[in-house]
Amino acid sequence: MKLTVVGCSGSFPSAESACSSYLVEADGFRLLLDMGNGALGELQRHCGLYDLDAVLLSHLHPDHFIDMCGYFVARYYRHDGGRAEAIPVYGPEDTERRLVQAYDDVPDEKSMREVFDFRTLTSGGFEIGPFTIHAERVCHPVEAFGFRIESGGRTLVYSGDTGPCEALVDLARGGDLFLCEAAFTHGKEDIPELHLNGRQAGEHALRAGVGTLVLTHIPPWTDPEINQRDAQAVFGGPVELAAPGITYEV
Repeated sequence: MKLTVVGCSGSFPSAESACSSYLVEADGFRLLLDMGNGALGELQRHCGLYDLDAVLLSHLHPDHFIDMCGYFVARYYRHDGGRAEAIPVYGPEDTERRLVQAYDDVPDEKSMREVFDFRTLTSGGFEIGPFTIHAERVCHPVEAFGFRIESGGRTLVYSGDTGPCEALVDLARGGDLFLCEAAFTHGKEDIPELHLNGRQAGEHALRAGVGTLVLTHIPPWTDPEINQRDAQAVFGGPVELAAPGITYEV
């Protein structure tokens, strides 16, 4: 699998990065994880607008899904070649209604469905192209999922947004690369069931026995180097910081 970080800023875009969005490729299939603020523009550096094969949305906070509104425009109103065919979009219950509500001016109630084939996520396993996916509910104020993605005997785990939870440890167990949020700073923010800090991300990685930990979803007001040091202090394995445009072979 090839993982490309499209955007990795948490909560809102930074001057350097769009919000959460990650392109996963294997056997010519392109799967996008999340499409937060600013991600649609950055995505075009790595993939054609109409070259995605499926989209997987972890939850319905704007920094993870709002650029799907712009993607609707690109697919629905395309003149050259005609309207794009419906692409599978996996998301929490009510994803279609939320997108229609956010866009607010769709031509009719079926418009989104004409370019997005909405499929409701539940905890459990399913197949997307060459990928075996396991989705699991994680700890966040809204319905939110983490993902375990397997292909060719390799495993990528994406936390989505979550506070500390046992489900995330189980989901990540033995994963080769763990793309884990670290929005908070240890000793600074303490808001239950919302986000992880760098130390907690390291603790989850250690307990899960992952190969490499990549910290992501770090907001502009959080110092990423502090979170990296905090994670390294407890994990012991490789800890990297996600950055826009960086790629990983998993």
